[in-house]
Amino acid sequence: MSAKKKEVFGYLPNDAPPFGQMVLLGFQHVLTMFPATVLVALLVGFDVSAVLAVSGLATLTALTLSRVFIGKFIPLYYGSSFSYISATIALTHAEFGVYAGDLVRLAQVGIVATGLVNIVTGLVINYIGKDNLDKILPPIITGSVALVIGLTLGGAAVDMASANWTVSIITLVVTIALSVYLQGAGFIGLLPILLGAIVGYLVSIPFGLIDFQPVMEASWFVVPKFSLPDFANPRAWESVAAIAIIAIATIPESTAHLYQISLYVDKLAEDLGKEPYNLSQYIGLNLVLDGLGDTINGLFGGVAGTNYGENNSLMAITRNYSGPVLMTAAVIAILLGFIGKLAALVHSIPVAVTGGLAIYLFGVIGMQGIALIQSEKVNLFDPKELSIGAVITIVALGGQIIGNGYIPIVIPKIFPQGLPCIATGAVAGIILNALFLLLPPEKFGIETRENLNY
Repeated sequence: MSAKKKEVFGYLPNDAPPFGQMVLLGFQHVLTMFPATVLVALLVGFDVSAVLAVSGLATLTALTLSRVFIGKFIPLYYGSSFSYISATIALTHAEFGVYAGDLVRLAQVGIVATGLVNIVTGLVINYIGKDNLDKILPPIITGSVALVIGLTLGGAAVDMASANWTVSIITLVVTIALSVYLQGAGFIGLLPILLGAIVGYLVSIPFGLIDFQPVMEASWFVVPKFSLPDFANPRAWESVAAIAIIAIATIPESTAHLYQISLYVDKLAEDLGKEPYNLSQYIGLNLVLDGLGDTINGLFGGVAGTNYGENNSLMAITRNYSGPVLMTAAVIAILLGFIGKLAALVHSIPVAVTGGLAIYLFGVIGMQGIALIQSEKVNLFDPKELSIGAVITIVALGGQIIGNGYIPIVIPKIFPQGLPCIATGAVAGIILNALFLLLPPEKFGIETRENLNY
């Protein structure tokens, strides 16, 4: 007698859980994006409340438009990106946690410009078609970029975890255990990050890591410092040149994120016996939405970014790809921008707890890159494919190790701290791939080495 097949549980992009579940799952998304969003805002001198609220607005807009244009949600959260930090600081001269005032408005000009670059790129991709895009950005590039994004974030995760290793390890182990052993356990199996964070928070109390005073002192209602870009500033074109060029990094990153999430969504659809969503075919629309998100950020005082790899990791772990849940998360993020006590409560989560979660989430970003390479059956016995992946990986990781995220090649005013390592690695891989397209080894009588038989 055959064993009874275990019921598959998860939400596809167009699925809407019951309201109570939606709120909890949405809060889990916010918990996942909150640390990076706040950190970037503090680093570049932007108002935290404005950044949170505008990220929610950008996400709501992108999700709504994807549903309108293609009849299905592209389940991504549009937030900040570490890739833009150096270029933005070069304009705002920010001190950590200090609002940069009018210089924020100068930086917003460049953020609007990078949004327009993404939109134009997305429209071009829609015109040339996905098949031609795959020649320019094959899986070895998008997968390797995703891999190095996760790996280069490893230092930040370990640094946060080192605030209190006991709390971090307990948080990490509990979260992993919940994500592994609650699979197929129904709704509760979709909440490992939230539940892990709660356990970590409770464990932090006897260690004296929780300070409730800021929560008590915070106002119930705050007005975010929304601001308009200063297009009339004499340095406006400097802002455009400094920030918009970073799209070189975020376009491959965004492409990799969409390919990853498409892969996982279609696997869940297969397990549920439903039609695949084939989201990877909408890469052009995804970049348009990404650019629209940056444009909204630039217009109202948010930071430059792309869709969040951390939230992709959360979805891959929980098999919850619900667009309505992400819209709920966006609404919560907007509320956090206006409700001071709620934002302060989330901000009271100790760094050690965030670090324990980050070790898992950042690692999953990298592993999703490997999954993409594996699922697309990239031939890693072929020196051509190996060289592209190797160059992207080592340039990006090398820059992270020796230059704290930068290759030591300085371009005044544009890259005053050096070339951003992930962007440089991605561009190097794209150029190398283009060389192989122009001079294919087959023209010289070289046979491609046989791949593994899958």
